[in-house]
Amino acid sequence: MRDRPTGDAALLLLADSRLPAGGHAHSGGAEEAVRLGTITGPEDLARFLRGRLATAGLVSAALAAAACEFAAATADHPAGPYGHAGPDPDADPAALWRRLDAEADARTASPAQREASRVQGRLLVRSARRIWPSAVLDELAKAVPEGAHHPIALGAAAAAAGCDPYQAALAAAYNSVTGPATAAVRLLGLDPVTVHRLLADLAPALNDAAHAACASLIDDVVHGVAQNGAGGHQGPAQNTATQDGAKRDDPPHHGGATNSGPTHTGSADGPAAKALGSAWPALPGHAAPALDLLAEGHRGNPMKLFVS
Repeated sequence: MRDRPTGDAALLLLADSRLPAGGHAHSGGAEEAVRLGTITGPEDLARFLRGRLATAGLVSAALAAAACEFAAATADHPAGPYGHAGPDPDADPAALWRRLDAEADARTASPAQREASRVQGRLLVRSARRIWPSAVLDELAKAVPEGAHHPIALGAAAAAAGCDPYQAALAAAYNSVTGPATAAVRLLGLDPVTVHRLLADLAPALNDAAHAACASLIDDVVHGVAQNGAGGHQGPAQNTATQDGAKRDDPPHHGGATNSGPTHTGSADGPAAKALGSAWPALPGHAAPALDLLAEGHRGNPMKLFVS
């Protein structure tokens, strides 16, 4: 059996621009912002990236973390305990994948953004199934044949690759700013080193976004599992409430795949999976109307280089 990469190595592979998943062909609204004169140089770009990370980036990170957590919960039993014809179809993983994808859909106001996200997600699942063959990815592809939203696909691919929810969230946050940054370099002829410095300056904010995404997962998913009696589930940041006297709302600590990933000592499907799904509507849904307007304007522009 082929050795799987560690979570940290897989994270690098997921974030690599050479991964043929469509993510780096997405400008994240930057192309339209350049056309309108909103982004004219590094200072404008820095503000744009910070705003995008705090809104769409955080939402994507939370959805990716939730998808990774759910994929881990169902990895050993992709068909579910009841099957499609069982007494509780809502507990079937396929139905829950569709529900989580609907949560992503509800958080994406712009039709152009929804279309682009599904195209990216479909490409990512197609590539990930070849790179990291997984029953979970097969189940997701069957459950959402039109293409799951990109954060959902990214979370599932991260789980298949051996990442934990924090790493999935970090990859999503990273993608939310690197696509626009790359687009700005090409569209404005900016110095790549200067733009990379902007991304380096965002490193603490990227970590904060991933931490916040996992904190929302702990608050709204893990506790939902406990309340529903699934038993024995510990979320992606065990130490937020139990280690070193830390407060429950402290940011999760990431120490690599060995100690930051989810641990399931109860059922990996059925009640646990259903409890995970019951709390998804409470995941963050920060609106970004400016990005939605940019995406809609970009769709009607006959001259464009990037998906928006």
